[in-house]
Amino acid sequence: MKKICVITATRAEYGLLRPLIESIEKDKDLQLQLMVTGMHLSPEFGLTYQEIDKDGHRIDEKIEILLSSDTSIGISKSMGLVLISFSEAYQRLKPDFIIVLGDRYEIFAAVSAACIAQIPVAHLHGGESSEGAFDEAFRHCITKMSYLHFTSTEEYRKRVIQLGEHPDRVFNVGAIGIENIKKLKLFSKEALENNLGFRFGKRTLLVTFHPVTLENNTSREQFKNLLDAFDEIFDEMEDLKIIFTKANSDTDGRIINRMIDEYCKNNEEKALGFTSLGQLRYLSAMKHVDAVVGNSSSGIIEAPTFKIPTVNIGDRQKGRIQAETVINCKPQKNEIMESLKMVFSEKFKEKIRDVRNPYGTGKTSCEIIRRVKAVLSEEINLKKEFYNIH
Repeated sequence: MKKICVITATRAEYGLLRPLIESIEKDKDLQLQLMVTGMHLSPEFGLTYQEIDKDGHRIDEKIEILLSSDTSIGISKSMGLVLISFSEAYQRLKPDFIIVLGDRYEIFAAVSAACIAQIPVAHLHGGESSEGAFDEAFRHCITKMSYLHFTSTEEYRKRVIQLGEHPDRVFNVGAIGIENIKKLKLFSKEALENNLGFRFGKRTLLVTFHPVTLENNTSREQFKNLLDAFDEIFDEMEDLKIIFTKANSDTDGRIINRMIDEYCKNNEEKALGFTSLGQLRYLSAMKHVDAVVGNSSSGIIEAPTFKIPTVNIGDRQKGRIQAETVINCKPQKNEIMESLKMVFSEKFKEKIRDVRNPYGTGKTSCEIIRRVKAVLSEEINLKKEFYNIH
């Protein structure tokens, strides 16, 4: 059996990879290895490795790397720990193939160690763009260190080829998050309310806001502008309620999380914050709310499948392909307020009623496994030639 090692560092990443992990476990020709690191192992971020345990998946390696700092120095030191610890773990596990998703610094360092260890890597969600975050550079670096590529749109497939990767190893399989929406049995609104201990209002928003890591010290100001917009909207819409999910362990992420705690404390009847909802509750919430607000990729990639609006604030997701459900605005109070009013308008709701999600229809994991198995049946030559576009 070929050993397929899946790496996950965050709650969102694991949620997306879950159907693929389950498919690998069921395949009689493959042996799953699961390596867990980053925020999964941090009490501050909810010890979300426990969700993996509850799902019944065996974790082969828990690699502790998260320092109690969200400064640039602290994150760089965390990357150093990833590089050291993963190189040792690869020696122990000896995987035949590694699968990673996305663009975070933990994944960049883990793939760097795999590259040096001469272990082939399959990368999901390459070719995308998020101009406001240093994830942008990490994503393209991961592409160049990877052997197989599974993109979420045809446009992103072309970008990976533009980076010099051979078309025979680049496949448009759609976004794996859409598969989750199709496969998971989501909570009804009443069941979700009981689970969360929180009643939805006549209007309810799901809010996730992360730092824009290529900007200096903007987190506090930008998030305050969002909260100020909510305060003013509350005066006009007394029936509005808000569900916050907290920021990742990015630079200045803790600033946002402290502000969420303070805001929810001062608005107990109207707002509730969660360190992690988990994939099932998060997607269930997305299904039943009136809009997604903030700067999370989920508002761009998953939300259009539910045909609900997204208010995308600032530059963190700038450059991503978007459906008509997305309203972009600057991180300024007045623009945020105007965007929020737009998503509640009947005109906008009618506009997006028949929208099509550009990120696919949800048949992703089986295609990834098929392609990986095909490559494993051949001799893999890691001496990649740069593919020139003529």
